[in-house]
Amino acid sequence: MKKGILLLAIFSLILASCSDDDNGNGPDPVPIESNQVTNLTAPQIGGQGTGQDIGGPFTKFDFETGAITTSDTDWDIAFRGTTIAVNGGEVTGTADEPIRNGNTGAAIATGTFASVTSAEGLTFAQDNSSAFAIPTGSDNGWYNYNFMTNIISPIPGKVLVFRTRNGNYAKVEIVSYYKDQDSSNPANGRFYTFNYVYNPNVGETSFE
Repeated sequence: MKKGILLLAIFSLILASCSDDDNGNGPDPVPIESNQVTNLTAPQIGGQGTGQDIGGPFTKFDFETGAITTSDTDWDIAFRGTTIAVNGGEVTGTADEPIRNGNTGAAIATGTFASVTSAEGLTFAQDNSSAFAIPTGSDNGWYNYNFMTNIISPIPGKVLVFRTRNGNYAKVEIVSYYKDQDSSNPANGRFYTFNYVYNPNVGETSFE
């Protein structure tokens, strides 16, 4: 009798397990990450009235680790001066730019950082031989340049959205281009502070 009860209990556990599988119950999704990067340095050589060609290495950033990286492959976006490259597409012909070997793409969404809640429906561009995915130049991409004050300011209502090299999605709000967010001295430039939200669940487009 006891043996029969034990077998019945085991059978019930198997049925419950199968039922859970049929209902699609699996591991919980990884939590969406929200962070701020401060004073990411993006130096460049030449340009901006120096009479020299622009050059110098890009500072590469990886959304998966949330950190700057020197890897030739494990990066999503890269910064030099006001230029932002993505690890997708092909080289533009700019001096000292990194080789593209991922599938990162970029889109510019309109709205507040909080109001951009998903990457769904956006069209993602990649760097190519004639242009960066995020347009360069004042009023073209993420910033305005004031010729009177020589100050670079993020354009309000522009949110950068990225499909990462691994098929995840992230949104970025550039807060400042100056060290410690102090724009009183243009010499403090080329230090990015930005907020970002990263969804580490592959293929999920939500930022909430």
